[in-house]
Amino acid sequence: MRTRIKFCGCTSPEDALAAVEAGVDAIGMIFADSPRRISPQTARAIARELPPFVTPVGVFVFPTRAEVERAREAVPNLLLQLSGNESPEQAAVLGASIKAIHVRAEGEPLDELRRRTDEYSTMMPLFDTQVDGRAGGTGVPFAWRALEGLARERPIVVAGGLTAANVGGCIRIVRPYAVDVRSGIETDGHKDRAKMRAFVTAVRERDET
Repeated sequence: MRTRIKFCGCTSPEDALAAVEAGVDAIGMIFADSPRRISPQTARAIARELPPFVTPVGVFVFPTRAEVERAREAVPNLLLQLSGNESPEQAAVLGASIKAIHVRAEGEPLDELRRRTDEYSTMMPLFDTQVDGRAGGTGVPFAWRALEGLARERPIVVAGGLTAANVGGCIRIVRPYAVDVRSGIETDGHKDRAKMRAFVTAVRERDET
């Protein structure tokens, strides 16, 4: 199975163009508190650069319904990713498609991860590293082997500290539906075209083995 790729934290049409040229399946635009936070107007400009079959994803943390609606007015086909500790009820009311599940760096028992994931049964789980005070974009990997059993049961996304150097190992161990990267394709806080291409190449090379 081909591993899908999401580049997160795109802040400009140029970022989107570079991501598309590299060969991604989805781009993430952050609407939560972050140095990479963008406005709905910028999101509209970014989305105009996306061809069919490249999916725009809006990343939120405890958003209001009005915030989500403004983003979707700008980008009607926007998928909603919630990256805070939103309850299953809150996530469902907002119409989330992707729900971040934060995992301790050393990993967690499969039964616990399964229980937490099952609470959001209608959403794609995205596993990211738990770092106090951070909702995502930590640049820190966790023990991927904790997800090995879960990935055999349902499609999952792995994030957290992925780079071109280690994403192949992650895919070999977990075999996730998708991988998500932000800081691993940046230099000095900005998207790096060479790192973007290298990341996609590393994923595709692992898929072929």
